[in-house]
Amino acid sequence: MHDLGVGFGYLMKGQRWVAGHGRWFGFGLLPGLVTLVLYAGALVGLAYGADDLTAWATPFADDWSSPWLGLFRGSLTVLLFALGLFLAVITFTAVTLLVGQPFYESLSEEVDRAEGGEVPQSELPLWRDLWISARDSLRILVRVALYGVLLFALGFIPVVGQTVIPVLGFCVSGFFLAEELTAVALQRRGVELKERLRLLRGRRMLTLGFGVPLTLAFLVPFVAVFLMPGAVAGATLMVRELTAEPEPEDASADDDAANGAQGTRRPGVPLAMDK
Repeated sequence: MHDLGVGFGYLMKGQRWVAGHGRWFGFGLLPGLVTLVLYAGALVGLAYGADDLTAWATPFADDWSSPWLGLFRGSLTVLLFALGLFLAVITFTAVTLLVGQPFYESLSEEVDRAEGGEVPQSELPLWRDLWISARDSLRILVRVALYGVLLFALGFIPVVGQTVIPVLGFCVSGFFLAEELTAVALQRRGVELKERLRLLRGRRMLTLGFGVPLTLAFLVPFVAVFLMPGAVAGATLMVRELTAEPEPEDASADDDAANGAQGTRRPGVPLAMDK
């Protein structure tokens, strides 16, 4: 459970880091703002065209009498817009990271540089990095969709479906959100998707401590845009711990332990033997 607090701490450290580096905060806001405008336009268009789309998709209901026609198509319109909103929420981070790949990669590099030590840089051309990002994001979205279908089905189980399943849903969303954010720093280090998932599963509580609070925060409109720069910075700080090599043991300490077990022997003086 300690790792939960550590993961949340990295989220807070990332927000503090960008707050202390205002230029990078503004730099990291640009992709989120661009994506927000695109999504807002798409949702407004869906809101205006949902009625016509529903009517086009249900020609068999044209002859239904009132009020059944209005209730049926009205319900479908609401469901269609809710589906569009849901898709917008679960894809916003992936699309923002894809749009802002050069921005967030530079931000991640700056975090590494400010914290000291090695600053890994991708040796691939930009188009190749974008392709890998898009491919991996699609794979993650497929996984999220599969989990979503399963959790939706389990949601019909009495009591459990209304208590345990929503919690599991937030955990799944938080895990994959953390994966998408850490991918910025891990991709620079040449870590493939399969290895990234293995790395995060190895520190599952740390990953959930970072991703679940962020998922809950992203449910508030516009919050995702302002938290994204700090989330990328925090994910980079977390990656530094996940990929840190274990410190080598002190060889002299091992020698001292061996000597302590055998007794101290001066050169040329034999060890005393028990009689």
